Amino acid sequence: MAELLPYYIVIYTFVFLFGASIGSFLNVCIYRLPKEESLTKRNSHCMTCGEEIKRRDLIPIVSWCILKGKCRSCGAPISPRYTVVETLNALLYLAVFFYYDVMQYPLHAILVCLLFSALIVVFFMDWDTQLISNYVVIFIAILAVLEFFFSDYPYITTMSGNVSDKPWVSQLIGLFAVSVPLLLIELLSKGKAMGRGDVYLMAACGAFLGVGGALIALFIALITGSVAGIIQKHKSGDSVFAFGPWLSVGVAIAAIWGQQLSNLYLNFTFPNN
Repeated sequence: MAELLPYYIVIYTFVFLFGASIGSFLNVCIYRLPKEESLTKRNSHCMTCGEEIKRRDLIPIVSWCILKGKCRSCGAPISPRYTVVETLNALLYLAVFFYYDVMQYPLHAILVCLLFSALIVVFFMDWDTQLISNYVVIFIAILAVLEFFFSDYPYITTMSGNVSDKPWVSQLIGLFAVSVPLLLIELLSKGKAMGRGDVYLMAACGAFLGVGGALIALFIALITGSVAGIIQKHKSGDSVFAFGPWLSVGVAIAAIWGQQLSNLYLNFTFPNN
């Protein structure tokens, strides 16, 4: 293990830097997707003076710190959230590579990293606009297809803790397990209690996570969303808030610990099986 330490240090450093770079692109997605602007045609620019940002000021995390959170051209403050998104994405990538045996399951680790990036976009975009981009949902669906056909990660889907030889069954059920109930809520409430974007999001994420992970994600989302709703109601008196951010939190947790939490519940509920 000791002889591999330098190798792992190089790998984890690269993962962090790459995650921060992707996080910089996520900021572009969060800002432009709700406005249906191109992600590639226009270079990054100051939101106050419109001046194009120089390449030396586009280094993730570092540039914001060097500029002390201000535009080089006009001195207008730059939101610290740009750096928060970059750092969060980098740390999540690092956490995934720490948690999984990356040498044995590299594809699965990469797919989970990309899923986390998509969830960050969903979180902040829905928080700002109460909209979930169909492009992000389609991207997650593509990740689910890749996980479905190419990933060889051993999903634990039985109450005894055994590895299932048919994880695709769980993924297929996961596609509908949460999205269908959410769709019924959306239809019955005529969009007041649930948005169609939430339905599509959980269909794609459920296909990625499998049925156990999808249910765990919903459970966590309901708890965190309820707490957030109570706090918002107490502070502003407004009970209307985006549910997508809390679904994203639930999916992120389920992507890492969903199998363990699901099987822990099943073993506790059916101890003799």
